[in-house]
Amino acid sequence: MMDYSKLMCGRVQDIHPSGIRKYFDLLQGMEGGISLGIGEPDFPTPWHIRDAGIYSLEKGFTKYTPNAGLSDLRGAISRYLKRRFDLEYAPVGQILVTVGGSEGLDLTFRCLLEPGDEVIIPTPSFVCYEPLVSILHGVPVLVETRAENDFRLTPHELRSAITPKTKAVVLPFPNNPTGGVMGRGDLEALASVLRGTDIMVVSDEIYAELTYGGRHVSMANIPDMVERTVVVNGFSKAYSMTGWRLGYVCGPKPLISAMTKLHQYAIMSAPTTSQYAAIEALEHGDEDIEAMRDEYDGRRRFLVDGFRKLGLSCFEPLGAFYTFPCIKSTGLTSEQFADRFLAEQRVAVIPGPAFGPGGEGYVRACYAASMHDLAEALNRLEKFLNSLKG
Repeated sequence: MMDYSKLMCGRVQDIHPSGIRKYFDLLQGMEGGISLGIGEPDFPTPWHIRDAGIYSLEKGFTKYTPNAGLSDLRGAISRYLKRRFDLEYAPVGQILVTVGGSEGLDLTFRCLLEPGDEVIIPTPSFVCYEPLVSILHGVPVLVETRAENDFRLTPHELRSAITPKTKAVVLPFPNNPTGGVMGRGDLEALASVLRGTDIMVVSDEIYAELTYGGRHVSMANIPDMVERTVVVNGFSKAYSMTGWRLGYVCGPKPLISAMTKLHQYAIMSAPTTSQYAAIEALEHGDEDIEAMRDEYDGRRRFLVDGFRKLGLSCFEPLGAFYTFPCIKSTGLTSEQFADRFLAEQRVAVIPGPAFGPGGEGYVRACYAASMHDLAEALNRLEKFLNSLKG
């Protein structure tokens, strides 16, 4: 018998499965279940974007594209970033089209890290950063953000985490799971810590378009920071294109050149049909963004108000499509709360510790769900909380 535990890479075996998928899997087949767990837009991809993908197939555009992506798409990304965020990146040399933002993150770490290099990761945050760093023999340095600071990374926290081995800091804002954002002043304060160092910023901006109460600001907007920032973005959240698996990275030419080289060998090129659809999204999708963001904004306020009325304190999320209510008053751990809420009321939420230090005492509830489902989830939550009192 083959002993696969000896054959397989130990670092891969040591990676824990995502704490998010557990509740998604448990909900499957549960009649009347409501999912506030998976972070996926509930809107279909807008029709004109789907139609562009279909048309590309009808025209037979099914060949490989250039490794960096279609030139028309890279041009559209460049114009979009300037129009929406006042970011300037050249279509040639500074933009790489990837298979989702996830590949962009993976490529960034692969091209930056040597064994032993440290990466500062604010938590709670999305689950992928730590394992992507660890698999490369990098050292994740987890920095716990706090509700009293609106789950922002502070200059003091950043400065305290930096060592001679620090290679990069991840800025996962707008944040999944907290919904926290970093404003221009917050970023300028961090920039004052980073200037004069050789530390790169990995800015995960996949939720940039889902910012409420003001336009998203990137670290690359801050003076002197564009040369030390990699912007990772994509089409999944802004255009409801999760299944199209398309993203992009923007950054300094030497780094994008190295990423393109790895992308060339591992992936070749991102899906051709998705790239043609993405051009349509960037050129004619601004109204789609506004409509979906307005709908999310209404759901955001409805769900936060609902939690507070039921006695659960809840930080007001200003980005993404998640709430992060505090459940400490129930006397349950985050996992106990999520397990029992699912078993007793058939509503899936994600325990806060799935997103790293600082998550205990919280659960993540995604409001990329219909108002009907959100209202019913709150009704069931009231029953669940009342059952805990009795």
